[in-house]
Amino acid sequence: MTTRRAGNDGQRGFTLIELLVVSGIIGLIGAIAIPALLRAKITANETAIIGSMRAVNSAQAAYASSASNGGYATDFTILTRSCPGGSQGFLSPDLAGDPAQKTGYFISLGPGATGAGPTGCNGEATGLSYYLSAVPITVRLTGHRAFGATSPGVIYFDPNGVPPTEAQMRPGGSGTPIQ
Repeated sequence: MTTRRAGNDGQRGFTLIELLVVSGIIGLIGAIAIPALLRAKITANETAIIGSMRAVNSAQAAYASSASNGGYATDFTILTRSCPGGSQGFLSPDLAGDPAQKTGYFISLGPGATGAGPTGCNGEATGLSYYLSAVPITVRLTGHRAFGATSPGVIYFDPNGVPPTEAQMRPGGSGTPIQ
C-alpha cells in the first residue's frame, strides 16, 4: 500500500539556487539591454530635434520672404502667428514657448548679432539674422550633442552639450555642421 503526503501531488518546485541563477541571468540581460535602449532614445531625440530645427529654419525663410521684407522673427511667438488676412502661422504651435521643450531638448530662438530688421506683418520688430539653439534637458540622458543655427540655415553641433556660438557658425569659424 502506497501512502501520499497531503499537498505534494508528485510535483517538484524550484530550489533557491535555481531561482538565484535565473534572477542573475535576467539581471545580466537587463544590464546589457538598458544602455542600448538609452542610446537609441538619445539618437531618436537628436534626430527629432534636428528635424524641428530644420522646420524653424524653413519657417524663418518663409517669414522673411513673405511677411517682413527680409527680416527674421526674433522669437517663436512671432512665427506661430498668422499675418493679417491669413489663417495659419509659419510654424507649428508646439514651439510657441521660448524656450520650448521638445523631445528631450530646450529649443530657443532669439535675434542674431547683426541688428534690427524691418517691421513684420503684425507690427513686430524683426532682426537681420537669428540665433536658434537646442540644448539637451539632461546631457548624456536626453541627448549628447547641442545644436545651433543662424539665418543661412545650416545646423551646427557641439558634442559636449553646449550650443555653438554665432561666431563658430560663421564662414571660417570652428563650428561643425550637420552633414
